[in-house]
Amino acid sequence: MNIILTGFMGTGKSAVGRKLAKRLDMEYLDTDELIEEREGSKIYHIFEEKGECYFRKVESAMVREVSRLDRYVISTGGGVVLKDENIKALRRNGFIICLTANPEVILKRTEKTGDRPLLNEPDPGKRIKELLRMRQAYYEKVDFSVDTSDLGMEEVIRKIEEVLRKKNESCSYRPGGA
Repeated sequence: MNIILTGFMGTGKSAVGRKLAKRLDMEYLDTDELIEEREGSKIYHIFEEKGECYFRKVESAMVREVSRLDRYVISTGGGVVLKDENIKALRRNGFIICLTANPEVILKRTEKTGDRPLLNEPDPGKRIKELLRMRQAYYEKVDFSVDTSDLGMEEVIRKIEEVLRKKNESCSYRPGGA
């Protein structure tokens, strides 16, 4: 069983994922990092040079590949939920957790980086709100959500561990064990 972290950019998926994997003695991977490695280009360059449609196709292929793994904490890109096929593939062998945050927190966390292709416009705060509204129904299809707006990383990880313990009590899944 894998633990899948999804959610909007700037919600903490990569940072939480790395630490959670260590805590649970699992492997970690980030689909965006794998895409950059395989494509030999940063995500924002892929968007600029080949477009979002191309990126989403590559992302779906990556999701199909990583969904076959076992005992991984997998951080996905924020738009992975836009295709039902991605959610279905990840759910086959995974428990999907959405990290959320309010738009103001997301803007603060992402404004210092210039590598957010969907936010490279005059009013990124407005764009964040638009994208969150558009994706809300998709993010609601997950197994569990954690709002990271006012939580430190340890608090987020504790909440995830708690829900995994509860899941373990109701089935045979055991984080950190076979």
